[in-house]
Amino acid sequence: MAEKSKYFISLDRKLFLSAVSMFLVFVSCFIIYQFQRERTYKIDMLNHKLQDYNKLMYKELQENNDSLSTLNLFIDHIGIEGLRITVIDLQGNIIFDSSGVDYDELENHLERKEIQEAIEKGTGYAVRRVSKVTGITYFYSAKRCNKYILRTAVPYNTEVRESLKTDMHYIWFSIIIALILIFIFYKLTRRLGKSIDNLKNFALCIEKNAPFYLQSNHNSSYDELDEISQHIMQIYQRLLETKEELNRERDKLIAHLQTSKEGLGVFSHDKKEILVNNLFIQYINFISDYNLRTTEETFGITELQPITDFINRMQKKSIGKEDKRMSLNFSKNGRNFMVECIIFQDHSFEITINDITLEEEQSSLKRKLTQNIAHELKTPVSSIQGYLETLVFNEDIDPQKAKTFLLRCYEQSNRLSKLLRDISVLTRMDEAANMLEIEQVDITNIVEVIINEEALEIDKKQIKVINNLKRHIHIRGNYSLIYSIFRNLMDNAIAYGGNEIQIIINCFREDDNFYYFSFADTGVGVSTEHLQRLFERFYRIDKGRSRKLGGTGLGLAIVKNAVLIHGGKISAKHYQGGGLEFIFTLAKDR
Repeated sequence: MAEKSKYFISLDRKLFLSAVSMFLVFVSCFIIYQFQRERTYKIDMLNHKLQDYNKLMYKELQENNDSLSTLNLFIDHIGIEGLRITVIDLQGNIIFDSSGVDYDELENHLERKEIQEAIEKGTGYAVRRVSKVTGITYFYSAKRCNKYILRTAVPYNTEVRESLKTDMHYIWFSIIIALILIFIFYKLTRRLGKSIDNLKNFALCIEKNAPFYLQSNHNSSYDELDEISQHIMQIYQRLLETKEELNRERDKLIAHLQTSKEGLGVFSHDKKEILVNNLFIQYINFISDYNLRTTEETFGITELQPITDFINRMQKKSIGKEDKRMSLNFSKNGRNFMVECIIFQDHSFEITINDITLEEEQSSLKRKLTQNIAHELKTPVSSIQGYLETLVFNEDIDPQKAKTFLLRCYEQSNRLSKLLRDISVLTRMDEAANMLEIEQVDITNIVEVIINEEALEIDKKQIKVINNLKRHIHIRGNYSLIYSIFRNLMDNAIAYGGNEIQIIINCFREDDNFYYFSFADTGVGVSTEHLQRLFERFYRIDKGRSRKLGGTGLGLAIVKNAVLIHGGKISAKHYQGGGLEFIFTLAKDR
């Protein structure tokens, strides 16, 4: 929107100024007309008075047989100071003038205004003219008689001027009435302006998506415009309430999608993210060969290329009912996924990702759990029992051999103790996860502590640890469980990764709710068929080697459960540089 000029005039002011301008023009014309009418009226009154003198003078002449000498007596009889009487024939020659001048010296008066009017209309007058004979300014009034023209004149002095002066009272009265009407009109337009301002503010609030609170109008001068404004605002208020209700329902839907058991991503027609849930981000990073910083990079994943081709193809034609959906199944890193894409009428679309191996893994875990626990407990118990039987029933055993047997019993009892401890930890996590102590945990500090604790083993195996975590990554969670996540991953990498490897720890993404971590090593790694079984309790890739290194087979199971308790997900995949990589999330606030 273009910026308003600093000389912008509001509608009510425009209306007020326009109406007042027209009104002032009307009043001015009225005053001028009245002024002229008043002046004309007073001139007519004076002329009428002089015409009466002319009539009397004519009557006097008739009674005295047109004797002009009687006119001087007539002037004396009337008694008006400065009154001048002139008799002029129809050819404009002066035959009598009371001023006493020689008539022969006077010029012809036929061109005089009052004379011409008298000849044409019977009477005439001239308001103000200086006499060339006397040098006095006169008001002249002439009347045509049978064979001459009678003219009377009075000096245009102060008295005459005052008599002809326009009465100013009606002008002041008109001005006062005009000011009162202008004031009333100003109040009316001001009220109109306030109503327009309310509508303007209302429109601005709508434009800025700001709340607008309706106020009752108790003004006694409530009119139709106020009523219209009230109705508009009430309609908008109802729309706001409807919008708020829709937003609440939308928030419920988003909350449901975020907690959905399938990865869901909704995108605009140009592949821009509209809504994705945490599981979708987890899945696409697991499927991808590199960590994705934005969800738009999803469309560059090789495994999802058929979906991308389908989207590009469908956006070039109209969407029909029969061809707006596509499903894709594939395997990656030992897991099976089903990806489904739905194209909408506006060419936006949604992608859902389901891990279809999860239920099978859980079922397998439940079937084998009891068997694995019994088997794992049986091995150290059998070893201890065998060594003790040898010592008890063989009295002649060599003391050195007896000491060796006792040392092996001690090692097996330690292993049994660790096994029982890990089983206890898992049991507590399964049964009392909501009773854990929650506090502010600094993950960066925990990782640094673990690296210092493992320093001897790290140096012994010539391992290089690359810690890329930024300072002060905080979440609310249980310190012991967070510690166990990174300690077990570190122990696992040191124990099974090999010598002269690298361990890389990253937090590669962050949003409002989660941190996204990567814990990788460049060691020997594992085969694809083992990847998704690493988190099973008691699962071992090389059982003999694992037991020799003192492992219980529960470390990664503890890691997985600890991650789940903290609202996250964890997956294992091949690291791009060789080795093993764990991708997991931790909620910022449990």
